[in-house]
Amino acid sequence: QVQLVESGGGLVQAGGSLRLSCAASGGTFSSYAMGWFRQAPGKERDFVAAISWSGNTYYTNSVAGRFTISRDNAKNTVYLQMNSLKPEDTAVYYCAASRGPSSYTLMRYYDYWGQGTQVTVSS
Repeated sequence: QVQLVESGGGLVQAGGSLRLSCAASGGTFSSYAMGWFRQAPGKERDFVAAISWSGNTYYTNSVAGRFTISRDNAKNTVYLQMNSLKPEDTAVYYCAASRGPSSYTLMRYYDYWGQGTQVTVSS
């Protein structure tokens, strides 16, 4: 069983930056694909970014060029660096782990989820 704990959320002004962290325990972190999803109030949970076990990265169009996903296998941690934040980035951000996704963008291929961290971007 893998446990995931997100941190780094908060309140930031538009144009600012935040770095989210997701610490994993209880599994072989280096063998998992890791993803970030977000859910705004009243909306579905959506894919944001993912990184394969080998380091390939994937982004949804709305964050490409502004967000960067990375992983540190020695620390069992995945990061999401978020720059040039916009009010529409406001959401609860969730970290997820997959043992072998057929698709990095679909929730159903992820096996473990964190509890989420709130990101609020003010205009």
